Amino acid sequence: MSVRLGKYAGFCFGVDRAVNLVYEAVGRGERVFTLGPIIHNRHMVERFSAMGVKVLERASDALPGSTVVIRAHGVPREEEQILRDIGVKIVDATCPFVKRIHKLVSEAEDEGRTAVVIGTPSHPEIVGIASWCPNGKVFETPEMLENWAKDPSIPADLPICMVSQTTLTANLWDLCVKIAKKQFTNPEIFDTICRATEYRQNEAAKLSEECQAMVVVGDPKSSNTNRLAMICREHCPKVTLVGQASELDPAFFDGVTDVGITAGASTPAWIIKEVNYTMSEITTVETGEQSFEEMLEQSIKTLNTGDKVLGVVTHIGTTEVSVDLGTKHAGYIPCDEVSADPSLKPEDVLKVGEEIEVFVVRVNDQEGTCQLSKKKLDGIRLWDEINEACENKTTVEATIVDENKGGLVATVKGTRVFIPASQTGVARGGDLSAMVGQTVKMRITEVNRARRRVIGSIRAVSSEIRKAAAEKIWAEIEEGKKYHGTVKSMTTFGAFVDIGGVDGMVHVSQLSWGRIRTPSEVVKVGDEIDVFVLSFDAEKRKISLGYKTDEMNPWTQFSAKYNVGDVVEAKVVKLMTFGAFAEIMPGIDGLIHISQLADRRVMKPEEVVTEGQDVTVKIIDIDLENKRISLSIRALLSGEAEAVEETEEVATEE
Repeated sequence: MSVRLGKYAGFCFGVDRAVNLVYEAVGRGERVFTLGPIIHNRHMVERFSAMGVKVLERASDALPGSTVVIRAHGVPREEEQILRDIGVKIVDATCPFVKRIHKLVSEAEDEGRTAVVIGTPSHPEIVGIASWCPNGKVFETPEMLENWAKDPSIPADLPICMVSQTTLTANLWDLCVKIAKKQFTNPEIFDTICRATEYRQNEAAKLSEECQAMVVVGDPKSSNTNRLAMICREHCPKVTLVGQASELDPAFFDGVTDVGITAGASTPAWIIKEVNYTMSEITTVETGEQSFEEMLEQSIKTLNTGDKVLGVVTHIGTTEVSVDLGTKHAGYIPCDEVSADPSLKPEDVLKVGEEIEVFVVRVNDQEGTCQLSKKKLDGIRLWDEINEACENKTTVEATIVDENKGGLVATVKGTRVFIPASQTGVARGGDLSAMVGQTVKMRITEVNRARRRVIGSIRAVSSEIRKAAAEKIWAEIEEGKKYHGTVKSMTTFGAFVDIGGVDGMVHVSQLSWGRIRTPSEVVKVGDEIDVFVLSFDAEKRKISLGYKTDEMNPWTQFSAKYNVGDVVEAKVVKLMTFGAFAEIMPGIDGLIHISQLADRRVMKPEEVVTEGQDVTVKIIDIDLENKRISLSIRALLSGEAEAVEETEEVATEE
């Protein structure tokens, strides 16, 4: 028969602490009393009784000079005072979680805030809490809280401080929180639930669903233990509740191949071990790779500051996130330790039931708490990743967020990285601010973890990319091949164009079909243009590029658009003794012979036209071979035939 022990079985932290305090007092040879049963387990109480520890029903029964241990539930403030007045040595074994509630409601009382306590009024824990806030209110159900809050005599701006009994269920607490937030404008809300009971009950339900039988160990008079048994019976047909090993019935295990064990919060480990030992005598017990003792020991494992541990998110509150670490400590993450991004809420990052790895910031064995941080662990991991990226020369993605005198500032997964100006890839004197907001590829070149300094280089990545692209271009280059490039720089004799890793030069003569003095008349730095390879020298790594194409040739464009006889608009650009030249389109001029300027004899062209004047002319001849065009104004005035005839006569005379 295999046995599965619930990791939350047995003493919770508060009970374990209370029992140990009694042991310590006895070990010092003191005369020890407990104010009420130290825990709800008669076997534990009987063991202490055999050691000479007696139970006091009232504080007034205490003897001067004796040691009185206050039970885990705590006692009313007045009873503590009685003990002090008698002159006893007080050992306060009040659960630290309960003690924290005492402090919260007491401070609220001093500040004039109304303490609102959610819990069972008659429960010893609540009785003790109420004594620390005489003007406070105790409500057992959400309905009772809502009825009070809606009373017309209760103002909406009443300052309240709301806490709960440590064993309250999360569902009831959440309902009460909603009511408080809805009805009051100034509530202080503290989640004071001890999740150990909730964890134990949830675990018992899961075990009872998976096992053929369940053994619940604990005092039958303990409500906590009875509740566990009831939960198990809801999911499993065979459940037995035993206070000690001698109560086990061998017949109960007939036909059972796997059994689960859980125990109430007041059940000591030695009783659980005795139950297991007796079960092993009744039948053969198997626990897999672990012994029962190892399983029990694992359920009470300890934690140390600096540990990285796995846990399960069990509750997301307004101030902290509760995490089940599988130990007796109550793990919690303050909300500001969930993420390095202050704009994110805990619920944006975490989900209840999610398994996460966290960093142990502080362990408080006295209070049974463990402060955790997800942000710190994420930070440690991020630095590890950045350091690894630096060592392995891995390319990372970064966002440029700022510019300063020395270069650019980028972020890589939230970590600040400085990029010196010389490593940005921007030419000296260039506009670095234009890169702000861009996402770039870069390489981490230096990491100083102690000083939290990271230096990166965009140039290191772009140089490699450019080198790889250049090799590809040289491997595939051929005359006539076309590329889309960017003008990088210019000289008086041409422009240098980056065609994707390699710079080629477009000579000034290859930039335009017309006559230009400088490349800047056609292109400027940063322009993206289409070019083609005229020639190249792979050995010397030189490429000559062409920009002007036949399609760009103005004579090609002219011949495709105009014919002899067409009437066009032109601009007079130059006057000569024999006539005037007029521009039909950029790069194409035609001659208006002096005889064609008017329907009368003209001695000088200036008599009829001026430079810059727009004129309407008729194309009377096109000589593409010699690139000559004859134009006429006269033809539009006196008829084409006469104009042509006279032009021919004049040409003959000349």
